[in-house]
Amino acid sequence: MRQWVGGLPPQMQKLPVDHRGFPVPWFVAWDDGKPVFPAMDRNKFHLALRQSRCWVCGGKLHANKAFVLGPMCCVNRINSEPPSHVECAEFSAQNCPFLSRPMAKRTFEGDRKSVAGIMIDRNPGCCAVWVTTKFKPFDAGNGTLFELGPPKRLEFYAQGRIATDAEIRASVASGLPLLMKASQEDGDWAVAEFLQAVERFDHMLQFFGRQPLNITRDELEVAA
Repeated sequence: MRQWVGGLPPQMQKLPVDHRGFPVPWFVAWDDGKPVFPAMDRNKFHLALRQSRCWVCGGKLHANKAFVLGPMCCVNRINSEPPSHVECAEFSAQNCPFLSRPMAKRTFEGDRKSVAGIMIDRNPGCCAVWVTTKFKPFDAGNGTLFELGPPKRLEFYAQGRIATDAEIRASVASGLPLLMKASQEDGDWAVAEFLQAVERFDHMLQFFGRQPLNITRDELEVAA
């Protein structure tokens, strides 16, 4: 087993390993005895919900649930994947190729339609680990999404380490116009809700010791 940033959590040490020595997350689909990254096993998705299992290692979850998500999901507090142990989520944020490498491309192996909601097809450059005790699954029309409760902890990662304020702002600044455009298409009420969500996210960043975004509505509308 190779060395990992932050160390491999004990509960992940029982996972199978691929040809690179990378532990295969519990949720990954298999085909002909080989893991199909990053396609998920739909049966595992339902098991995770019914049995309160960790999305990464498959073990029983505790009171604190951690979601690995992009900055845009932090703005709307919606995620497409079930929660994990805090340690498993932190390991993923620091070591998953797509999450830890800004230039990595997402591949789907035919699994794109299995992602609920409307996906922003980009690598955001950094990711977050959102730790909460509450979340609510809901039907998005094309699958199940998760509404996240208030975070007890929130940390951002980039390139296998804690992200800088500049990296967070760059990621958010490049993604917010995409959400602004979608909100404008839905009408004034959606734009108002979106702007409130951005302001709430800004306050949350400051609460967790980060610099505010200070992105104005004019900047969002020009970019959109």
